Amino acid sequence: MDNRTNLDDYLAELGISEADESVTPPPAPDTPVSAPALDTAGDPRTALERFLRGLMARIDPELNVTVRETEDALEAEISGENAGRLAGRDGRTLGAIEVIAYTVLSKHEGRGDIRVRVDIGGFRKRQADTLTKLAERLAIGVAKSGEPHELQPMPAAERRVIHIALKEHPDVMSESVGEGAARRLVIKPRHG
Repeated sequence: MDNRTNLDDYLAELGISEADESVTPPPAPDTPVSAPALDTAGDPRTALERFLRGLMARIDPELNVTVRETEDALEAEISGENAGRLAGRDGRTLGAIEVIAYTVLSKHEGRGDIRVRVDIGGFRKRQADTLTKLAERLAIGVAKSGEPHELQPMPAAERRVIHIALKEHPDVMSESVGEGAARRLVIKPRHG
C-alpha cells in the first residue's frame, strides 16, 4: 500500500492540482444532481452509440463502436486492437458496461423497454460458441445415460444460449430451476 500522507502531493503526481480548472468541485449537499442530457431527440440507437463512444474515448480512443437495431434489442459491438482485454475476467467488465448502457437509456432517455446487448472484441460470440458446444456434449451424455444433468448457476443470457441450442434436440430438453442468482439449468431426457 502507498504510504502517502499528503493528498495534495498524490493529486499533483496525477497531474491534478487545486487550481486545476478541469476539476469540478462537488455540488453543495442540498443541490440536486442531474445527469447531462444526451440530446439525441428520442433516438435510442443514437443515444446508446453516443454514450458508448464517449465511454470508449475515455478508456481507449482506438476502440470503435457500432450500434445496430434488431427486432428485439439494440446491439453494440466494440472493436479494436485492445478490445479483448476490456471484456474483463469472465466478461464482468463487459456485463457492467452493458448494465450502465441500459441504465443510460432507461433513466436518461426514458427507454427502459429496450434491451441492450454489448459485445467487446467478439467475447459474447466466443462465449456463445463455447456454451453451444457444452450443450451438445451434455446432451449426448444425458441421452446415453437417461439421467438429468444440472449445471452450476449461471446468468440468464448464458442459460438462454443453452436453451436455444437444445430447443430442437430430439433426445433432450432443458429447463431453468431455482430463483435469483441460484437459478440454474437442467438438461434432461425428452422422453421418459
